[in-house]
Amino acid sequence: MTAPATRKTTPPLEPCGNACSTETGTGVGTHKPTVRNVLMLSVLSLVWMTAEGGLGLYAGLSAHSVALVGWALGSVIEGLASSIVIWRFTGARRLSKTSERRAQRAVALSFWLLAPYIAVEAVQDLLDGSQVQTTVLGIVVAGSSLLIMPAFGVAKTRLARHLDSDATAAEGTQNFLCAAQAAAVLIGLAVHTATGVSWVDPVIALALALWAIREGLDAWRGKECC
Repeated sequence: MTAPATRKTTPPLEPCGNACSTETGTGVGTHKPTVRNVLMLSVLSLVWMTAEGGLGLYAGLSAHSVALVGWALGSVIEGLASSIVIWRFTGARRLSKTSERRAQRAVALSFWLLAPYIAVEAVQDLLDGSQVQTTVLGIVVAGSSLLIMPAFGVAKTRLARHLDSDATAAEGTQNFLCAAQAAAVLIGLAVHTATGVSWVDPVIALALALWAIREGLDAWRGKECC
């Protein structure tokens, strides 16, 4: 009598944060040109947002616009996210799934650094009835961001798909958030100039704070696959 054949079972598939990366890497070793493009975009973003943040902060404080100040500080936070992605894809870390996970969660934390400041300042302005003043510098800087940042966001999102990098995708989302903040700033300033209504600026800022919290949660959780 022959022994009964044993049935091979396939272990259950489990979710993973980075497209089922292997222990030795995330597959980016075969995408060196893509990695170089990510690094180039992150460096360019860092340079742009450093200048944008400084000019925007000066303009926001001068105009007493919490949305503009929050947007400028958001540029600093987004610059931090760019630095994290640069760290992620430098040296041996580009082949490490552990580094990807750390970078992903560090970018998520950078979203949460921004939200409390915007929320507190927005509520204070709503209670105090602070008046926003139109600033030409703020309009120019915000308008430039509205044109440039979506391009960064689209490019990074596409590259993130090739690398299965949640950290890169989250940084791209921050670029979209920056553009949305710029649009909100311009709307708030336009409404105040046309009607004298000042509460639009802090209300928009509160909405952006909630968006930052939500995107931080999404970035922290990452994506499931397999």
